[in-house]
Amino acid sequence: MTAPRGNTPHVSVLRDEVLAALSPTDTDIIVDGTFGAGGYSRAILDASNCRVYGIDRDPRAIAIARDMEVEFEGRLKVLEGCYSDMEALLAVEGVTAVNGVALDIGVSSMQIDEAERGFSFQKDGPLDMRMGQTGETAADVVNSRTEEELADIFWRYGDEKKSRAIARAIVEDRVETPYKRTLELAGLVERVKGRKKKAGKQVHPATYVFQALRIYVNDELGELERGLIAAERLLAEGGRLCVVSFHSLEDRMVKNFMRERAGETSGTSRHLPAVSQNGPSPSFTLPKRKAIKPSSHEESANPRARSARLRVAVRTAAPAWGVSASGGKGEVRGE
Repeated sequence: MTAPRGNTPHVSVLRDEVLAALSPTDTDIIVDGTFGAGGYSRAILDASNCRVYGIDRDPRAIAIARDMEVEFEGRLKVLEGCYSDMEALLAVEGVTAVNGVALDIGVSSMQIDEAERGFSFQKDGPLDMRMGQTGETAADVVNSRTEEELADIFWRYGDEKKSRAIARAIVEDRVETPYKRTLELAGLVERVKGRKKKAGKQVHPATYVFQALRIYVNDELGELERGLIAAERLLAEGGRLCVVSFHSLEDRMVKNFMRERAGETSGTSRHLPAVSQNGPSPSFTLPKRKAIKPSSHEESANPRARSARLRVAVRTAAPAWGVSASGGKGEVRGE
């Protein structure tokens, strides 16, 4: 997702494509599971007289949302929590079924731009990275995990090729001085890796380590896994599930989930248990098997959009499969 700057309106990545896939009507109830700065919610509310429930675990996003709730009084309500808990959060509001769920996976530009949140390797701030501002920080992880555990985190969640060398250097250096600041960690990674160009542009050496720590600290893959299953249970027949992701790990999970639930594959995801060919009826249909990509115009206007992928599934009348989420933060393995 992107964030507003000054008086510039917030425009979410693939906003028009998500809106087209949701096709909200005046009687619909839509869940914006990653509210952020409200880009999807605003587009949905402007397109029809529907109701939207926004969800975000970031208290600062909730604070921003209050003005929008006033603007769309009676049609927008933003709930603090994880989107994987959407069933319980909406049950409190008396809602047991919805017509659409939109998810924009990953960190927001709003969070990256604020140095004090600790997401950026280019700005000095506390090594935090917590989206919900509760639980372990990135500093806690870096300073407490073993060399093997750190290497596995960097490899699994960041595909960092020098994961073991970086982990070794961290463990050696933290004996005298624990890591507390973003630039301290970024500097160590740069010393270990050096700088080199990829695909014609400079890629900061700490990019993948910071990505891996952020995903691990916020249990983003576990959250996505649980959120997809929760959306399956909450969506009414004909309801649309729209998921925008920015990394291959996330996109692969979404693709495998949707194809599996559509009856097109069986047990292809390492994050979900195998399902018998004689198992339940498909709970989704897929309007398109391939991901929807941003237009060249959007990529030019917003370089971050280049890696975005939108996948869409439509709920059938079949019961939800009811497969329990597996793995999550605790399931870290070397590869």
